[in-house]
Amino acid sequence: MAEENVEMVDYGWQHESNFEPQQVDVQKYTHQFGRVLTWEADPWYDVCRSWYETCYIHAGISGFENTISGPDAQKLLSDVSINDVMKWGINRNKHLVMCDENGLILNHALFMRDGEQAFRTTAGNDWPFMRLLAQGGYDAKSTVREVFVFQFSGPKSLTILEKLTRTDLHDVKFLEVRPVSIPGIEGEFEIDRIGMSGTLAYEIRGAKEFGPAVYMAALEAGRPLGLKRLGWRSYPVNHTYGGYPQMTCTFETACYADPTFPAPWPIVATGSVEPENVRARLRSVGEVGWMWMAKFNHDFIGRAAVEAEAANPARTIVSLKWNPEDLAEIYASLWQEGEPYKYMEFPAAQQEPAGGHQDYITTLDGKKVGYSATPIYSSWWHTTISESTVDVEYAKEGTQLLVQWGDYGHRIKNVRAEIVRYPYSNVTENKDYDVSTVEHGENL
Repeated sequence: MAEENVEMVDYGWQHESNFEPQQVDVQKYTHQFGRVLTWEADPWYDVCRSWYETCYIHAGISGFENTISGPDAQKLLSDVSINDVMKWGINRNKHLVMCDENGLILNHALFMRDGEQAFRTTAGNDWPFMRLLAQGGYDAKSTVREVFVFQFSGPKSLTILEKLTRTDLHDVKFLEVRPVSIPGIEGEFEIDRIGMSGTLAYEIRGAKEFGPAVYMAALEAGRPLGLKRLGWRSYPVNHTYGGYPQMTCTFETACYADPTFPAPWPIVATGSVEPENVRARLRSVGEVGWMWMAKFNHDFIGRAAVEAEAANPARTIVSLKWNPEDLAEIYASLWQEGEPYKYMEFPAAQQEPAGGHQDYITTLDGKKVGYSATPIYSSWWHTTISESTVDVEYAKEGTQLLVQWGDYGHRIKNVRAEIVRYPYSNVTENKDYDVSTVEHGENL
């Protein structure tokens, strides 16, 4: 494979790209990875209820779309993914997971198959497969463009998208990609029945330049139906309660442990775990509950380590519910003399990006048994939980543990926590959602 056919991704850290319109009523924007994106538009408390009551729109994962095409495109993805990518229908999605030789997760992202020799992704970290492609030996090429990706989630999501596109989309299956048009906007767009909230959800995508117009049209269509604008401030909530571990939210990519990775920033290491403990901020396949995706019918990078973990798992993922009385003491310390406990923001106690935040989990007698990601408050469930990885022998609902909340070297609060159901949200999942109960929107 000639190197001139490998378009290494410019991750956009040195330029500014806007995929959504700038609106005067947005409370705050954020500058992330060279992109200006909404931090908070509608109040977070209301937004964090929207995917249970109505619907939200989120533009925050807009960015680069990478297409891998050619006779060896499928083999390339197979060589870097724990998944079996050979059983894959056209216009369908797969959540691919890529590891290093130690079985630690480098990348996980949604990929779309467009044809026999064409695959796309609009999220995650392209480095694991782009590095392999650049080394040669694959008859494949990479093509990169900038796209908007707008996520819609909640019981009104389908109705709103049908109103936006003036099209009956009730027959779009889970994980299916379908082209759509939007009246009044001349462009090529697609809808995808996928989401990260654990309930009915979709994405709509298209070329970057159409983003602001599509966003405003979606707002116009959705506002009468209760559409809320979700920003990065509230982004980790649906992942945590829906049971979707996520790089930058609950753990970090193991790319940071590779000295050849071209990232210009280090892990932001917060929490009671020592900052130099990089491993605590990374995750293996089993530690996030994704071993069911691993198929050992093909060779892939890290297979030996993943296979060893499958045979003898050490830790697994759980939901930890934090004790509200202990949480109240954390805030009460602000009105006491001396160093207060580490302040907890809302709804994410350590605000995004928070993948580098890890707190020790211990037994009641002080034995360290795992790591807790940043605790997340839900205005729907009126509780605080954290996505955590614990030793398998303790991973039972009802187990009482302690989380050492705080930053290393500062005051630490031992917060009582109980292992509860995972995922915590128990609403009907997207794949099982009966869309016949959803109001049609194409004629609204």
